[in-house]
Amino acid sequence: MLRREGFTLIELLVVIAIIALLMAILMPALRRVREQGRMISCLGNLRQWNIIASMYTESNDGKFWDSDPGTPAYWWMRYIDERYKSWKKNPLWFCPSATKPIIDEYGVQAPTFNIFNAWGIFTGNNLSEDGIAGSYGINGYCLIPRSATTYEGGVSVENGWKTSSARGANNIPWFIEALRFDLWPLPTHAPATNEFEAWSGNNMARTCINRHQGFLNAAFMDWSVRKVGLKELWTMKWHKQFDTNGPWTQAGGVQASDWPQWIQPFRDY
Repeated sequence: MLRREGFTLIELLVVIAIIALLMAILMPALRRVREQGRMISCLGNLRQWNIIASMYTESNDGKFWDSDPGTPAYWWMRYIDERYKSWKKNPLWFCPSATKPIIDEYGVQAPTFNIFNAWGIFTGNNLSEDGIAGSYGINGYCLIPRSATTYEGGVSVENGWKTSSARGANNIPWFIEALRFDLWPLPTHAPATNEFEAWSGNNMARTCINRHQGFLNAAFMDWSVRKVGLKELWTMKWHKQFDTNGPWTQAGGVQASDWPQWIQPFRDY
């Protein structure tokens, strides 16, 4: 009679060990592929926002959306077309890496807020009936307040971008991944001390967030989009007098040890 022989325990353990080894090798690659897909989708969102913004500015003498009277330009979202406001109806508000708002539609706030949260949900202030939420923020220096003379942080309104057709527009961000719907970075603003902190008062730290392995995505005033290195943020022309050779740039003398530990391994600019 023929005798069936199965795998021995040693053989099974060897097979399991080989499978575990292969998984350990493949998982980082799979994560990178998945993250690459999220980044491409995020860039696609920003391309659509470029179309929305370019259509608006073309019919508004090159100017971006209006801002509230007497303020540094808050609540700009109330002036965009109604069909684009709602976080429920317009998925372009969300990077695929940050789709869950810090405050849900029932008004319940999450216990923590980190770089993978979306901001919102904000209601009232003549916003969408669904409220607003998202994972991108506008460069506040693109907005011209009706009566205020300075932006948040004290920068003169004269140093804001009057129209979208500015010189060097390919280095002027107008819309970027962020932890708030508006931001006014300064050259002296430091990155967050801890990688997953969610800063609201530090405008550069609102956008210096590691959502895409050392990069984030931005839309520029020449209607281009691209990924931006985290340390590159300090070299972009946020407003007319922004010092692109400031203390957090190589030209300004920043040292590797000056950066918080979480951001040190990333490319310098």
